[in-house]
Amino acid sequence: MSDKVQYGGMAVIEGVMMRGPDKVALAVRRTDGSIVAEEEALSALPKGLAFLKWPFIRGTYVLINSMVIGVRMLNKSANLSLEEEEEQLTGAEIFFTTVLAFVLAIGLFMILPTAVVHFTKAWLGGIFLQNLVEGVFRIAFFLLYVYAISKMKEIERVFMYHGAEHKSIFTLEAGEELTVENARKYTTLHPRCGTSFLLIVMVISILVFALLGDGSLFYRVWTRLAVLPLVAGLSYEFLRWSGKYYTNGWARILIAPGLYLQKLTTREPDDDQLEVALASLRLVIPAQGEA
Repeated sequence: MSDKVQYGGMAVIEGVMMRGPDKVALAVRRTDGSIVAEEEALSALPKGLAFLKWPFIRGTYVLINSMVIGVRMLNKSANLSLEEEEEQLTGAEIFFTTVLAFVLAIGLFMILPTAVVHFTKAWLGGIFLQNLVEGVFRIAFFLLYVYAISKMKEIERVFMYHGAEHKSIFTLEAGEELTVENARKYTTLHPRCGTSFLLIVMVISILVFALLGDGSLFYRVWTRLAVLPLVAGLSYEFLRWSGKYYTNGWARILIAPGLYLQKLTTREPDDDQLEVALASLRLVIPAQGEA
């Protein structure tokens, strides 16, 4: 296994999705206690689109690709976790839920903070201060949202699987055998977590959005949406860099806010959840002699 390979994953309904260099796998604990696992090959980029993996461009590609795969795996896990005789989600229900979640996210974390600052800018002074306040509102709304959903029993279990995902990846990165006993001792806070990525996006957006100048509310909203690929690209490079050097003292200071934020989105998993996460991770590790 190359030490350049960075494994990642996502907690889903009663399970974990893991992504390797050429495969993605999903393992789910069913209501009867059994584990069902599936894997599929990742499609390679056509040669003409190889530029999508260039630094500062790959962040947007990875984000969109991960969202597409993540939504599909999340919906699949919801159905796999049920018994065959139990009512499962239809394609229309899955599509409507996904679109609604996306629209609500744009409204809550993009449009609402921008609108609040736009209508109070007369009291805020220059454009940089306006964007700083907007960024603070955006982070505050995100924290309140995460805190609120964390009180839901179903989401708390997802956060436990999130912790299991991190512990499993730490075990692999340490070169240890992928067992529950080995994974149990690791922390649930990982420097390459998507939660940390979201915080990095919100911080970097303060600097980038300040360069857009002032204007109408419509101008503020569409320009922010337009430069999100740039923000995502910069944030992704920072996440990769910090994930590579996170053992250094100076790097740990920079990533500390993201790790603290993960205390809201991860919980200590039980052994059954670790077993599921490890089952998913094993499926995406290339066999000896493969890539």
